[in-house]
Amino acid sequence: MEEKDKGSMAAGEAVVRRLAEAVEEIAAISEYRNAYRKPLCSLARRIRLLAPMFDELGDGREPIPEPVARTLAPLEDAFAAAKDLLRLGSEGSKIFLLVTICDLMQESLALHEMVFASGGDPGENIEKMSMLLKKIKDFVQTQNPEMGTHSDSKPFLLDGKPKVPIVPDDFRCPISLELMKDPVIVATGQCGPCITFTDDFLTYMQTYERTCIEKWLASGHDTCPKTQQRLSNASLTPNYVLRSLIEQWCEANGMDPPKCPSRPTNPSSACSSSELANIDALLCKLSSPNLDDQLTAAGELRLLAKRNVDNRICIARAGAIPLLKNLLSSESSRTQEHAVTALLNLSIHDDNKAKIISSGAIPGIVHVLRDGSMEARENAAATLFSLSVVDEYKVTVGASEAIPALVSLLSEGTHRGKKDAATALFNLCIYQGNKGKAVRAGLVPLVMGLLAEPAESMLDESMAILALLSSHPEGKSAIAAAQAVPLLVEMIANGSPRNRENAAATLLNLSDGEQQLGAMAAAQECGIMGPLQELAIGGTERGKRKAVQLLERMNGFLVQQHEAYAQAEASTRTQGHIHAHGEPRTNVTCADSVDT
Repeated sequence: MEEKDKGSMAAGEAVVRRLAEAVEEIAAISEYRNAYRKPLCSLARRIRLLAPMFDELGDGREPIPEPVARTLAPLEDAFAAAKDLLRLGSEGSKIFLLVTICDLMQESLALHEMVFASGGDPGENIEKMSMLLKKIKDFVQTQNPEMGTHSDSKPFLLDGKPKVPIVPDDFRCPISLELMKDPVIVATGQCGPCITFTDDFLTYMQTYERTCIEKWLASGHDTCPKTQQRLSNASLTPNYVLRSLIEQWCEANGMDPPKCPSRPTNPSSACSSSELANIDALLCKLSSPNLDDQLTAAGELRLLAKRNVDNRICIARAGAIPLLKNLLSSESSRTQEHAVTALLNLSIHDDNKAKIISSGAIPGIVHVLRDGSMEARENAAATLFSLSVVDEYKVTVGASEAIPALVSLLSEGTHRGKKDAATALFNLCIYQGNKGKAVRAGLVPLVMGLLAEPAESMLDESMAILALLSSHPEGKSAIAAAQAVPLLVEMIANGSPRNRENAAATLLNLSDGEQQLGAMAAAQECGIMGPLQELAIGGTERGKRKAVQLLERMNGFLVQQHEAYAQAEASTRTQGHIHAHGEPRTNVTCADSVDT
């Protein structure tokens, strides 16, 4: 009897231990789907509240009686069911009507093929359905005026409290995690996460809130906070495109767009009288015929312009830009380097960009880019990138000989020089008119060579440029001539998420135009369908979209191939049947067949 009691007590302790473990497993589940987040979080929170009770029961000195154990036993099944439900809400598919995502993709492709087969346009049908749904909604609201009262204002939850929209991660500063007001790009010389958009291309660069990154740099750091890469310089380039996207997102969500903090524009308030006197003295040296004075003054202005925005305003207002422009043609390579780097640092301030362009400095910068020392060439490339952030200046810079000079630097420069050249070329080629110039300068074969390098140090930049050029007719022809399809298929299969989507975008562009059949046939031979299906399921949002579009075209191509093969087979069988039974004879004599 005593042994039976001990066994019952041990069983009770085992039940409590299993319940405590189940609570720990449930507490580890997080990130629930938006549609079910509130009830699932409430369920998980209530279960976690039981943890102290189980801990107290397990740590108690007195054994757990059998009736208590029997009472607790049903909780095991309840916790197991709750755990399965919470995991489904955290990891499961959003679509419960389909068993797997593969089924969803096949259904989607089948629907698209049905629309295409009927001669319709999926986009047009979707637009019609959207209009129909809107009319239904309007009709329902006329029958029930209280419904959707807040549809034109901020979104509301069921309990009547305003719903705060979730800020996309790309719009948050990586340092403060707050919505960025004045996003700026740091000089990492690479493409990496935060955001620059074009119509059909998306590349990412390290972007931060200006005040946050300025504090980081002012504290003595010389690396990127996120990637820990050493910064090539302290320049901060405004990310106008991202700022515009943030403003559009705020308006769409009923929020006031963040106001960019005002910065000093009056040089007298930005710099002290002694600093202004020092700048004037340096400008006198810049105008001096003495080469040593020019070298010294250009070097000091370079450092002053690097230090802070106030100095950039004062130096430009004092008239330094035309004098620095004249030194770009100096016989001293060191003076050239100081002058072009000073212009780079000055160009960080938005107002100074226009002054540099209007001073006619572009030919001099291109001269340094082509013939200067390696460091001067690198900084000249960075200057052109900084200036071409403004769309209208992309045209101005592209009209010069900058693009061939940048292609040369990309070919023969140091690692940093190649990064600077690639970044500048990408930014310039956002303008459609510059893409053809880049292709004619030999950029495509050069980029293909960089993609094939074992070190893969320029992989991200090269794929970004290739995707951009593939949207231009000359770019398509050059990429097809370089036999890039096998490399693109390999990139879709094994590349990074960003490179996979860029490779898919490139191949999608190649599948439209003169090189369409050759590109799609080569892609089929390389086994594109499997990697594309994987990308359509597990890629980025843009990657999924490109993969689905490319799958539609590949499926259409395969159907055409199959039909052509079937026709050829039928023709072959017909000819074989005729030869087997003899050709039908007619009453035609030799005389009849002679043309008289």
